[in-house]
Amino acid sequence: MNPTRNRSTIIYLLLFIAIIALVVINYQQGSPAKEILTINQVASDIQTGKVEKIQESDNDLIVTYADGSQRKSHKEDTSTLVQQLKELGVTTQMLQSDKVKIDIQAPSPWLSVMTILGYILPFVVLGAVFWFVFRQAQGSNNAALSFGKSRARMFTGDQPSVTFQDVAGVEEAKEELKEVVEFLREPEKFISLGARIPKGVLLVGPPGTGKTLLAKAVSGEAGVPFFSISGSEFVEMFVGVGASRVRDLFDQAKRHSPCIVFVDEIDAVGRQRGAGLGGSHDEREQTLNQMLVEMDGFDTDTNVIIMAATNRPDILDPALLRPGRFDRRVVLDRPDMRGREAILKVHTKGKPLAPDVDLNVLARSTPGFVGADLENLVNEAAILAARRNQKLIAQPELEEAIERVIAGPERKSRLISEDEKRIVAYHEAGHAVVMNALPQADPVHKVSIIARGMAGGYTLSLPEEDRTLMARKKLMADIIGLLGGRAAEELVFDDITSGAANDLERVTRMARAMVTRLGMSDRLGPLVYGQKEELIFLGREISEQRDYSDSVAEEIDSEVRRIVNEAHDTAKNILTEYRDKLDAVAKRLLELETITRDEFESLFPPPYPKKNSTPIPLAI
Repeated sequence: MNPTRNRSTIIYLLLFIAIIALVVINYQQGSPAKEILTINQVASDIQTGKVEKIQESDNDLIVTYADGSQRKSHKEDTSTLVQQLKELGVTTQMLQSDKVKIDIQAPSPWLSVMTILGYILPFVVLGAVFWFVFRQAQGSNNAALSFGKSRARMFTGDQPSVTFQDVAGVEEAKEELKEVVEFLREPEKFISLGARIPKGVLLVGPPGTGKTLLAKAVSGEAGVPFFSISGSEFVEMFVGVGASRVRDLFDQAKRHSPCIVFVDEIDAVGRQRGAGLGGSHDEREQTLNQMLVEMDGFDTDTNVIIMAATNRPDILDPALLRPGRFDRRVVLDRPDMRGREAILKVHTKGKPLAPDVDLNVLARSTPGFVGADLENLVNEAAILAARRNQKLIAQPELEEAIERVIAGPERKSRLISEDEKRIVAYHEAGHAVVMNALPQADPVHKVSIIARGMAGGYTLSLPEEDRTLMARKKLMADIIGLLGGRAAEELVFDDITSGAANDLERVTRMARAMVTRLGMSDRLGPLVYGQKEELIFLGREISEQRDYSDSVAEEIDSEVRRIVNEAHDTAKNILTEYRDKLDAVAKRLLELETITRDEFESLFPPPYPKKNSTPIPLAI
């Protein structure tokens, strides 16, 4: 909670209470008295014997009558009550205690205090208001003066929350960064040999691979201050602010040496110069220029290491990547199966797992998942177990969590007619049967006609092992499997539907990549057609520069069409051959809505054993 905000709230509350007190006091002092008797009326009532008791308090009188009623009066402060009553004709006998009781109370000390406060408090409140206004104005001035200060957050290394034990699946990157930790712990070991530790370490990789987590682990292992700032915090509307913040950040780092300065998403400020509309006067470029100067200005014995993370290293300025600045690049790729299993062990630590949980099976079932996906998977499984009132996280929850991460939550409440349900069942059965009949295709893990996310149903096929290289036969098997749904609709029904829209989009993209990017067309040869600009780790294409003629473009379109048509004919022939299996799988889907790999293979055992898609040497 912000202490400045708390102080402001308290001041406002005190001012409000003071104003209410002033209003109450003024109201009490200014309110007209009701039923006030004159002193001679009181004397007359005493003479007639109507008065039973008189209470005096600071010249104010409360007269109690024999009938129990009370009236107020006031006497002069020049003489006592008894003297004034005697002057008005009341005798001593009439004032005897058996006839009239006179109670004279001493004046309250608070009365004078309240009177003084009534005069002083308005000036105090007014002074407090002026003090608060001037303080706010002074704070605004200080904020304006600190506009160019760095907004980096410093974390001390006394109590590290993240160490290398909390990071898994990136063993090579950890080995690279252990040198940084050793340098921060024992800099003399390197300096005495004339060695220089990399001044800048750039962490690159897809989103979610743990770049920021790894930087925190380095700080936790080294036990030194850790400055964290985002690249976007350097860029402001006003010219020169970003450069000023860069200077202030490096000044703080030098004062807390040895330390680590971590700049997250450095591509926000480190973009290649000359690409903006502002030219050399662009604020971002001035900030980058200042950063280049500060990084290259470090002495060899300055124990300050700059770490930065980005998933777009292709757009960074070359001067930022040269030796002497970010001269070491650590790539964090998607983890393999062993890496995913190690990450799952980290994220399941401290969680109640059932004895039947097999993390190796989960690691095999999650190809392409990064650390953030696996953490989300474990969290989704825990939420599912809690929703089902279970005390342990079991294997079914973890497997369902995989599907939730891939395709989204189930939409069982979605209303769908029996005819559409039958179409979806045959569509997904077509995918499964074709994939199962192809030796190079991945095994079918699960088939479901329950809608998830934007999909009306899904067929989940998972590889038996991780792949780095994709063979042409494997790509063709994937294309044939994707066309199995459309082929099943053509074979069973009298018309086709829009359910294969996403399948056709993926098929077209894969076939065109085989022809233009991978050189897998015998007709067009091993050439790359078109120069593309794309985001390397984000997998997104920006633009394409066409460097081929119109006749070549026609050949590319013709070759893509040939590949897709041949795959479509193959899928249709497979379904025609195994029509009985297609009907059996679709019927079971209509009954159960979801079938697993074991249930599917009991209906349709693989006609050919699955083959490793990796090419093998030719026989000599």
